[in-house]
Amino acid sequence: MLTVHHLNNSRSQRVLWLLEELSLDYQLKTYQRDPETNLAPPELEQIHPLGKSPVLSDGAATIIESGAIIDYILRRYGDGQLQPAAGSDEYEAYLQWLHYAEGSAMLPMMLKMYTARLGAAGAPLQPRIADELQRHLGYIEKALEGVDWLVGNCFSGADIQLSFVVEITPLLYSLDKLPNIAAYRQRFQQRPAYRRALERGGFYAYGTS
Repeated sequence: MLTVHHLNNSRSQRVLWLLEELSLDYQLKTYQRDPETNLAPPELEQIHPLGKSPVLSDGAATIIESGAIIDYILRRYGDGQLQPAAGSDEYEAYLQWLHYAEGSAMLPMMLKMYTARLGAAGAPLQPRIADELQRHLGYIEKALEGVDWLVGNCFSGADIQLSFVVEITPLLYSLDKLPNIAAYRQRFQQRPAYRRALERGGFYAYGTS
């Protein structure tokens, strides 16, 4: 059986969501962040040396990284669901979104959150970070113009992968200036499988509209 090593308030929430969308059976092992440092507990290092979440166990296989986990689940257990046909133009777009979410899109967000803790020491970096953040949010906002979902206007693993980026956006930028992103966020948070994943995974600070 698939086992998800789930850390509260983390990217692993979207793995639970994917599994619920596919109605797959899975075991959940939950870990709690340190209330003072907000870091993952050392127990996660027993599962993988990096001590990060999400981690997926499937028999002898251990898979890390959200995009790799989503890809693994859909290839092994998806039965053609939630991704375009391999080799199609839509599949190429799907792959780009799958990698973009944790690649280019997350970088300015993480930089903004970390440098905010530096106070005056981080101030020289803020204009460049703000410019990059606005550039990427603008890119996502434009991609959602006139559509409900990212790839071929069909819900897919790419939407699940991008969800964490969208859910932390209000911490960094006003959604009033991003109506397409705001509507997209509300739309995916209303999916029944998303709601079931919240119930299964426990409190998730970014999961309420």
